[in-house]
Amino acid sequence: MSRPLHSRRLPGCSQGHLESQNSQVKDKIEKEDAHINSSSSDHSYLSFKISSRLLGENNSPLKLGVNGNGFAADSFSSCSFRARHKLTLLLLKTSLIVIVIMALTGSFWWTMSITASSRGQIYHSYRRLQEQVVSDLWDIGELSLGPSKLKELEVCSEESENCVPCYNVSEGLALGYSVGDEYDRHCNHGLRQNCLVLPPVNYRIPLRWPTGRDVIWVSNVKITAEEVLSSGSLTKRMMMLEEEQISFRSASLMFDGVEDYSHQIAEMIGLRNESNFIQAGVRTMLDIGCGYGSFGAHLFSKQLLTMCIANYEASGSQVQLTLERGLPAMIGSFSTHQLPYPSLSYDMVHCARCGIDWDKKDGLLLLEADRVLRPGGYFVWTSPITNARSKENQKRWSFVHDFAEKICWELLSQQDETVVWKKTAKRGCYFSRKPGLVPPVCSKGKDVESSHYQPLQGCIGGTHSRRWIAIEDRPTWPSRARLNANELKLHGLHQEDLAEDSANWNSVVRDYWSLLSPIIFSDHPKRPGAEDPSPPFNMLRNVLDMNAHFGGFNAALLDAGKSVWVMNVVPTSGPDYLPLILDRGFVGVLHDWCEAFPTYPRTYDMVHADGLLTLETSKHRSCSMLDMFVEIDRLLRPEGWVILRDAATLIESARALTARLKWDARVMEIESSNEEKLLVCQKPLIKRQPK
Repeated sequence: MSRPLHSRRLPGCSQGHLESQNSQVKDKIEKEDAHINSSSSDHSYLSFKISSRLLGENNSPLKLGVNGNGFAADSFSSCSFRARHKLTLLLLKTSLIVIVIMALTGSFWWTMSITASSRGQIYHSYRRLQEQVVSDLWDIGELSLGPSKLKELEVCSEESENCVPCYNVSEGLALGYSVGDEYDRHCNHGLRQNCLVLPPVNYRIPLRWPTGRDVIWVSNVKITAEEVLSSGSLTKRMMMLEEEQISFRSASLMFDGVEDYSHQIAEMIGLRNESNFIQAGVRTMLDIGCGYGSFGAHLFSKQLLTMCIANYEASGSQVQLTLERGLPAMIGSFSTHQLPYPSLSYDMVHCARCGIDWDKKDGLLLLEADRVLRPGGYFVWTSPITNARSKENQKRWSFVHDFAEKICWELLSQQDETVVWKKTAKRGCYFSRKPGLVPPVCSKGKDVESSHYQPLQGCIGGTHSRRWIAIEDRPTWPSRARLNANELKLHGLHQEDLAEDSANWNSVVRDYWSLLSPIIFSDHPKRPGAEDPSPPFNMLRNVLDMNAHFGGFNAALLDAGKSVWVMNVVPTSGPDYLPLILDRGFVGVLHDWCEAFPTYPRTYDMVHADGLLTLETSKHRSCSMLDMFVEIDRLLRPEGWVILRDAATLIESARALTARLKWDARVMEIESSNEEKLLVCQKPLIKRQPK
């Protein structure tokens, strides 16, 4: 559309000449307008708007002047209208850029305006998608087994009733391990055997605590009458009460001996009796070669927690009998490798005729005992060597005596065969020794706080740890379980973190107990009601927490008054909170759940795991969910309980596997979480048919 050009009379110009010039200008404008009108429809409105502006303010006529030759010219340029065309295109491009910038800015602010809850929904949806993918992949792996997935697992041979994988002594000797080293843990050989370990033919459900501490069924453990009668050492003596039971009651001389022995140790330390161990800063003890746990059983009533460790034994096992009594124990050998505990873990290390030759291997075994002993802690050794008369034994005693002095142990007292040392609480002792004195202090690079079966080190460990705090300077039990602000800071936590964790677990334990009520006292699953009786406080004794985090489950069970002890396991695939757990006055261990746990079959009343399946699947482990579940079945006592809390998709996958294990299983909703579920299972008592 051509624009009207308004002519006006200019001074000094004839009318005819002006009309001629106006005619030429009009032709050019019409050609230009025709060119502009031929542009794309997307720009027509902008072209019209810009052209209108060129007409002048308020659509006034274009003002023309007369050049020196008398031709009309516009006021912008003395050149042709080509310049004005270029200016129009420039303005068009500028306008488009401004519009694009405004659109991008608006999009940015719209994105930022998404609420936090919306972002949370997006995150959780993404997380659920990830979990579903993992679950589907796991299901695909199980389905790849073919028809065997639908079948129940086969039963292991009778020889496996008391077998512990990774502790096959005959296999160790066959593989070339030297005598003494065959008792070490070797998990890298042989294929995993996915079968169900059945209890002995005459197996009976253990008696409830505290009765079960003093009386056990002889058919539940592997021990001969000769081994019972020959166990005459201070911590092993016991008697057969009846044909079916082994008794550890106070009527036996053994118990009286242990009580007197404990009283003697307290006096040697400078205490009135063993009840004052707590006031001296002692809460946890490592009992090496513990016999059958009588020392720890006596001290448990004094609120002391004793962890028994001993070598694997095919028959008459110290660890198996101690666990059967409801006391903490695990298989542990440190002839070549460190124990799976952090440095500075225990307040006391005890060895009463434990069979350890402390004078051998140039003192490496004493260095390992020193590594796990806290500053200011006590090393108690009872042995005929300490009161030796033969030259050979005197030589052995002299080596231990001198070596203890070199590693800054103070000899407190010696009575009869018992010697008590106190580890220094001052790090300066190690650096004030004579230059070049053996053993040296470990360098900072070798002084690793948490050990998982690392080779023994010929240096003094733990001196670089931030957790170097004397036992006298720590809060006494039970205040120790809460830790103070300074101790939590060493673990990168605040008091609010632990308080929140404790509040959560206290609520969870109440929920667990109420959920177990209807399952225990009813044939059909239902929500707990007021009419349902509460399970007895002592229905559980040995509890295994497969993913202990801060030890909150352990703390909540004690706060609720449950008569339990908890083996707090920290998976090697996750964050290492084991130093924190041990500093709280609990017991625990590092462990890789793709390997067998260092204990005998049928040793735990409950196995608990929170988030373990998510943790293990996220690490792309070499073992499957079925492998872990078979191991849980091996550890669990008949009629024992399994409680798993995890992502809903993983719980559903786990539920499908329980049928293969012959467990009674129920999936339960969690009111506080739509993304997680509970899997509550009970292992039935299935006995091997007599031949």
